[in-house]
Amino acid sequence: QVQLVESGGGLVQAGGSLRLSCAASGRTFSNYARGWFRQAPGNEREFVAAINWSGGSSYYADSVKGRFTISRDNAKNTWYLQMNSLKPEDTAVYYCAASANSAYNYAASYENGYWGQGTQVTVSS
Repeated sequence: QVQLVESGGGLVQAGGSLRLSCAASGRTFSNYARGWFRQAPGNEREFVAAINWSGGSSYYADSVKGRFTISRDNAKNTWYLQMNSLKPEDTAVYYCAASANSAYNYAASYENGYWGQGTQVTVSS
C-alpha cells in the first residue's frame, strides 16, 4: 500500500522557518515528479512548489518564490519543503503529492497521483 506521510508542520512566528518532509512508502518514487500544495480555509488549493524526477528542475509559485525551497532525497524516498521568512498568509494545510507525469510544474499532473494526508502550518503575526 502506497503512503505519503507529511511531517514538520506546526506553529511558528512570522519570519520564522519550518521544514516539511514527505516520506513515501509502498513503492519507489525516484522517477516521479514531487510537489507541495496548500489549502487555507475558504481558499482554493494552491500549487506551491514542485521538483522533477532528477531534482534538476523546480517550480515555485510567485507567492513563495525566494522563500521556499523544494528538495528530494531519492535514497530515502523523501522530499522536503524548506520554508523561510514565513508570513501569516502562509498559514494552511500543506499536502505533498507525487506524479508519474513528466510535466512536474503543472498542478493538473498531480490530480491522479499520490497524496499525503496534510500537515498544518500556522504562522502567527
